[in-house]
Amino acid sequence: MTRKANELLKRDLGRDLGAELLQAVREMKAGQGNVISSFNVHEVVAARTRTGLSQSAFAALMGVSVRTLQDWEQGRREPSGAAKTLLQIAQRRPEVLIEIAQ
Repeated sequence: MTRKANELLKRDLGRDLGAELLQAVREMKAGQGNVISSFNVHEVVAARTRTGLSQSAFAALMGVSVRTLQDWEQGRREPSGAAKTLLQIAQRRPEVLIEIAQ
């Protein structure tokens, strides 16, 4: 496991997601919520996994190189705005991207 992966795992193991979600709900109710446009590394992998496509097939579908996809998955780079939108579609409606890939 790479150093970056170890750091991410250590960070995630120390999180209290329940408390974070409750705090976020409180902030939204108070009108203090912030829109975060970053994409979690695990979300990129999850989006590709939900489609059932290989890295090379998913990268081609996204219109990026395999290396760029790997950089996203390993947290070295962050997807652009348009790529983030496609990744959200892959997470929520993978069948749409699978249909396009065929």
